[in-house]
Amino acid sequence: MTIKQTHTTNSVIMVPPTDFAFNEQTGADNEFQNKPQQPNEHLREDALCEFNEMVNLLRDEHIEVLLLNKHAQSHQELPELPDAVFPNNWFSTSSDGTLTLYPMKTPNRRAEVRPDELALLLHRNGYRVNKTEHVDKNHQQILEGTGSIIFDHNHQIAYAAISERCDKTLFEDFCQQRGYKPITFNSQSSSSKPFYHTNVMMSVGEHFVVICLDSIADGQQKQLLLDTFAETKKEVINISLEQTEKSFCGNILQLHNSKGDKIIVMSDSAYRGFTKEQKAKLEKHGRLLPCPIPTIEQVGGGSTRCMLAENFMPKVK
Repeated sequence: MTIKQTHTTNSVIMVPPTDFAFNEQTGADNEFQNKPQQPNEHLREDALCEFNEMVNLLRDEHIEVLLLNKHAQSHQELPELPDAVFPNNWFSTSSDGTLTLYPMKTPNRRAEVRPDELALLLHRNGYRVNKTEHVDKNHQQILEGTGSIIFDHNHQIAYAAISERCDKTLFEDFCQQRGYKPITFNSQSSSSKPFYHTNVMMSVGEHFVVICLDSIADGQQKQLLLDTFAETKKEVINISLEQTEKSFCGNILQLHNSKGDKIIVMSDSAYRGFTKEQKAKLEKHGRLLPCPIPTIEQVGGGSTRCMLAENFMPKVK
């Protein structure tokens, strides 16, 4: 099954950080999380303010934002969902109307998976869900969505840094079923640990790639990536480990708005972390949209790309 679709979309799904907190379960392999000093209720207020401001910034740029809320009727049944603000890990959408659900590493992240509510949200906004597919319903192997997988939809290539949240065999099987060419590599932080998700050290746009090449020690793996970027005519913007780890410069996403303008969404810290020259290169590929989300970044250990689940679903005719 090969799905042809555009690389960018003008519609995203976001989940408010209603239960936002430091997630002890994911903290084991996410070096970007930091335990906060303030109580959870204050933390959630700050996170919600940041989230709402980001939603408004996106809508001001004429990007559609659909909100998957924690509904009142299910509030008693659902446990605390501290990482729900990062929905791109548990689902992705395709232009043929396929909703894909991914196996998550930790129990409290598995509880985020709400396909029925998501399908209802999409339906209410005029989108068609033709089928739902589970990559591994039993969570025997882990593959955390577009956190683990970086798609180049135009060339039907999928990139993945192998980690506890990205099983190599499952990733390659998934790519074979979808008609995508899999490219895997090993990537390490400055403390020699694998990055928990590929999307913290790499972002693929239509005609550019932002990547931390210093995190890839294997020369053959690095060369394969560079050769593939050259073949697919990507402008390579190489970021340092410091830019990756302290500023979330790798965790950005290219979208387009309803007018067809390209927009590159990033956090305020990423915007400040890029050099003047890097920003000039990025600006050739879209208007830069910095969003101030310091609480979500520092405590949650993820940035803007993690907060945006792209909506490629077809409209109901």
